[in-house]
Amino acid sequence: MSIRRADSLGGKAAIVGIGATEFSKDSGRSELKLAVEAVRAALDDAGLTPADVDGLVTFTMDTSPEITVAQAAGIGELSFFSRIHYGGGAACATVQQAALAVASGVADVVVCYRAFNERSGRRFGSGVQRREPTAEGAALGWNLPYGLLTPASWVAMAARRYLHTYGLGPEVFGRVAVVDRRHAARNPAAYFYGKPITLADHAASRWIVEPLRLLDCCQETDGGQALVVTRVERARDLPRPPAVVVAAAQGAGRSQEQMTSFYRDGLTGLPETAVVARQLWRTSGLSPADIDVGILYDHFTPFVLMQLEEFGFCGPGEAGDFVAADALPLNTHGGQLGEAYLHGVNGIAEAVRQIRGTSVNQVAGAARSLVTAGTGVPTSGLVLGADG
Repeated sequence: MSIRRADSLGGKAAIVGIGATEFSKDSGRSELKLAVEAVRAALDDAGLTPADVDGLVTFTMDTSPEITVAQAAGIGELSFFSRIHYGGGAACATVQQAALAVASGVADVVVCYRAFNERSGRRFGSGVQRREPTAEGAALGWNLPYGLLTPASWVAMAARRYLHTYGLGPEVFGRVAVVDRRHAARNPAAYFYGKPITLADHAASRWIVEPLRLLDCCQETDGGQALVVTRVERARDLPRPPAVVVAAAQGAGRSQEQMTSFYRDGLTGLPETAVVARQLWRTSGLSPADIDVGILYDHFTPFVLMQLEEFGFCGPGEAGDFVAADALPLNTHGGQLGEAYLHGVNGIAEAVRQIRGTSVNQVAGAARSLVTAGTGVPTSGLVLGADG
């Protein structure tokens, strides 16, 4: 794929199965067991068996290796296995990798999975505690001594600049939280099912790192999610309507670091998201006006606003009003703020449900879903669409 021209992947692969465990704060079982449960559920949803699978894709930050998942799930030989780096930025790229594999004939059926005990076990929100020396660690070393130790603190730097540049108050971030929790309140799978919030609730929640409040920050979740990808031709013979990969992209910006890209020309945007946006629009031939539902990575509310602006749904500094106006159905599962934090893979599953017409917050006639992955890091994105 080139960042200067459309690629040829679109329309060749589809997501045909989705499966998840329950989302909790204490799963009571290993991350491997969560992964296997999610993989088997996704295969059941697709009408396939472990014997059909010959490829697996996951994240680098994963304790359940592909060969171990294959063995525990009853999967046989593998002709393809791959891992994507950069935490939540990997989410949509796992599907891109799977699509590349099936489109090229390297594999026939590829399962993407993500499973962790992110609340009861390792908590990503706790930030940097111990780290082996790496080039990435050296970049963090410029910020850690000054107290920038957690993801919230890193995002707060950009969030503060965003508010200053556009003359806004932190209530604009609350608009994202309110929308996510409204959808989560109607989603029985969501941790915050039946628990909507108001802007007043957002404003009353405690500060984490100014200008971020508790309700600007995503959950920490135990759980697993898996997705099954195969060729579009094969997908048409399976029980569920396929969600076709219309376009897929990865992106890293200039002067990119992991969450601490503070030496760029500006802090009010997400250049890595801009790279993804250009490629998705270029390859799909679509524009923001063609998108029926947006599933935008919401580890922190400010970066949802910046993503909307980078994708061209509104102008710089205008995303808060765009969200308040409900101009685009957004995070209809409740997002990571309301449903669960599974590094965005549960968001991809919601995009599939929207294409199938089975979401609990179904958008009438939804034929195209935009999905994004983690921001502040090298990232990825998808446009999923109905077949035909």
